[in-house]
Amino acid sequence: MIVTGIGALKLNPTTDGADGASLFPGAATSQAGGNLGTTFAEAVSQAASKTVNTLQNAEQVSMQALKGDADTRQVVDAVMSAQQALQTAVAIRDKVVSAYLEVSRMGI
Repeated sequence: MIVTGIGALKLNPTTDGADGASLFPGAATSQAGGNLGTTFAEAVSQAASKTVNTLQNAEQVSMQALKGDADTRQVVDAVMSAQQALQTAVAIRDKVVSAYLEVSRMGI
């Protein structure tokens, strides 16, 4: 079973306005009365890119620490952030696979 056209799905994220941070940076909310949503494929791509950037940053900070250019606190913060981003990505992947398997078991 092949799923096609997933990029046409629209995701309109909502924010509570607490800190303005979002898992999907660039995802638009209402602006001048209109919703400027993003496609599901774009949202997943942005989240994956953010995760990869976080992991690369942790690697760079670790390398700087080995050279003596970064302190232990910076390394710990970067590694903890990378760990959290990776755990989030794995959880999202597991949910997507679970949803796919559930849909594939449905009778047509």
